[in-house]
Amino acid sequence: MNVTEDYTGHVEPGGAAAVRTLDALTITKVSVGSLDNNAYLLVCRATSEALVIDAASDFERLSDLIGHGPDRPSLRTIVTTHQHADHWQALGALAGAYGADTVVHPADADPLPVPPDILVEHGDTVTVGEVTLEVIHLRGHTPGSIALLYRDPQGHPHLFTGDSLFPGGVGKTTSSADFTSLMDDVEQRIFDRLPDETWFYPGHGDDSTLGAERPHLGEWRARGW
Repeated sequence: MNVTEDYTGHVEPGGAAAVRTLDALTITKVSVGSLDNNAYLLVCRATSEALVIDAASDFERLSDLIGHGPDRPSLRTIVTTHQHADHWQALGALAGAYGADTVVHPADADPLPVPPDILVEHGDTVTVGEVTLEVIHLRGHTPGSIALLYRDPQGHPHLFTGDSLFPGGVGKTTSSADFTSLMDDVEQRIFDRLPDETWFYPGHGDDSTLGAERPHLGEWRARGW
């Protein structure tokens, strides 16, 4: 698989993956499947342990992303951000092939194709090597939707939001109550806690920053579901 180091937050379906290199962690983004799902490979630079966020589709493409040589990272963990099937089509195959632990919030566990190894709640942590990720529960898109936060001690925070937050708005909801719940959580648990420089990585499409989206929160709430 081709991998570009010119990380912009944009990847094309079927195209090259893009890698971002931080002091302690590399983040590689790739588009998989017919719905242009984003999958993310996080690798601890100190230990070469790896974690995948959303094994959405295309086991072969994800396996190529991890690599096949003796120096490939060791995939230990697969986190599923929420229960929708387009985010876990390759979960069973990837977990089985690599012996990785699967992680999900308990409210979204039942629809997954494999029983989860680890259930996480708001405020829990998930590790990849020496790097710690914080679990943020964002209720509304699904009951158990989660985001993962990496507070880079050498830079700005990095936030993986699944389908709960996109450039231009929050994720789809099916009732006004779910919309209000998601907006409240996104405002209180993300925008109220994290700085504008926070870079976020959604489940589909391009990345953005909280600073770019913050001025529009009122518009989003007024727009409704």
